[in-house]
Amino acid sequence: MIQALISGGASVEETLELWASSLRDVKGRIRPLFTQSRVAASAGDFLDTLLGNEPRKTGWMRAEAAGDAGPWRQQALLGRGRWDADALRDVVRDYVVDHLAADDAVLVIDETGFLKQGRKSCGVSRQYTGSAGKTANSDVRCPSLSA
Repeated sequence: MIQALISGGASVEETLELWASSLRDVKGRIRPLFTQSRVAASAGDFLDTLLGNEPRKTGWMRAEAAGDAGPWRQQALLGRGRWDADALRDVVRDYVVDHLAADDAVLVIDETGFLKQGRKSCGVSRQYTGSAGKTANSDVRCPSLSA
């Protein structure tokens, strides 16, 4: 089905099922990182809201999309929760290798930066960004993968 998706031959239903199946797989892979099932469920909800169609993903908007009364549960997961970031990195790496690896694959790291005027947004600080070619007030996003 992945080849049909890549070639444009997959139906909308097949594409949605592939996305849903892949998301279930990711949630299953990260489940052992959390000692309590409710924390693992919060992590799954966090992933769902990050992949949602809200144009801005503030804590309150993510909480509302997850059906929570406020952002406290997701804040606890990110700020006070006990989980191993190195283990999560390994899970993500393994997932990428399982699904995207090819003998001729190349990892391209692109630190795409978005220039910002203020300092109130999460992640904004004076830092080097390739889009400006210098150190500027910006929000530098995670690297992207290309094959």
